[in-house]
Amino acid sequence: MTFSSLAGNTLSGFAVPAIVDYLVVAGGGGGGNGVIAVESGAGGGAGGLRCTVTATGGGGTLETGFIPKSGVTYTVTVGTGGASNTSGTDSSISGTGITTITSTGGGRGDGTNASAVGGSGGGGGSVTGGAGSAGTANQGRAGGTGSVSANYGAGGGGGANAVGVNGSGAAGGAGGAGVATSISGSSVTYGGGGGGSAGSPAPAGVGGAGGGGAGTSGSGNGVAGTANLGAGGGGGTANATTSGGAGGSGIIIMRTSDTQLNAFITGGTLVAAGGYYTYTFNGSGTIRWGG
Repeated sequence: MTFSSLAGNTLSGFAVPAIVDYLVVAGGGGGGNGVIAVESGAGGGAGGLRCTVTATGGGGTLETGFIPKSGVTYTVTVGTGGASNTSGTDSSISGTGITTITSTGGGRGDGTNASAVGGSGGGGGSVTGGAGSAGTANQGRAGGTGSVSANYGAGGGGGANAVGVNGSGAAGGAGGAGVATSISGSSVTYGGGGGGSAGSPAPAGVGGAGGGGAGTSGSGNGVAGTANLGAGGGGGTANATTSGGAGGSGIIIMRTSDTQLNAFITGGTLVAAGGYYTYTFNGSGTIRWGG
């Protein structure tokens, strides 16, 4: 039987979970803005991704779940996506008795402001051949480098699993791919990087798998990263003065065995299915077992 509700049932004889698995994805970076005849906007980097199930970010070793304490309220903070040429914000789980679990916001794509390091790094701009910025170890990858060309091919933003693609001539680089995990009960890919913009009529970079926004070629703004996937936004073109696409907000998912106590939560939902209690937070909230 599957159901969705706010948690809160305390059943006699059920123990506090021995371990809590988690996925923590930060907000994605915004794509770089385009400056007419000066700079093509690069793709924003995906939000950092840390996970205990299937795979984690940056090609790292799976994270270790945390051991909850009865009666302790844990704070769940879900990061927001960055606006144009702005980095995303961190996501975290914190509370007494555990080391705070933090994923770093995605780095902004190069535009008026240079690309930034992040959970995954922002892509580099065109003309000067700007290098993409670094990702955070075990969370995400670096952004791609912009083209050394007056034709404005910007680099793609780094994804949680793959480096952003370099710009080439007038063509924008694709965003790096994200990470697929089945913690929610089905496989979902999170943390795609944003695509770099291009000089028209060359093609802009597509967004990376996991919700990355595409860059643009011509006169349009970059495409926003998908909400609650921590995806990077696409870069805006230099054929006009344009904005980069906003980064997508992050997400936090926690999972425990359904043979153990389920939790009281605010700001999230509980689904009981497949032998697990799965708690999903698309925005900030709290969670507590027992007490």
